[in-house]
Amino acid sequence: MKYFAALSPMLDEGKSQKYRPDHLDYLKEKENEGKVFAKGRFTDGTGGLVIYMAENLEEAEAIVKNDPYVVKGARDYEIHEWVMTTDAVLPEK
Repeated sequence: MKYFAALSPMLDEGKSQKYRPDHLDYLKEKENEGKVFAKGRFTDGTGGLVIYMAENLEEAEAIVKNDPYVVKGARDYEIHEWVMTTDAVLPEK
């Protein structure tokens, strides 16, 4: 299984608000299928990020293209294969 970071830049804020419940339901469905590693919105309101787990880029793109945000024209998308590193250094408190 590979990880894919899917950025979802805002195209239409009104549509984004309107289709947010559908988008969240879709993400919950994908979480239940074991396809979502992490998700969240950008605090500046420009969009969000989902890290999907998929066999390949084609599968990840199919998932993203079926998100109601993309289908309804609320958000665009950009996908990059992502490799998680385990040697991160955490800042001292």
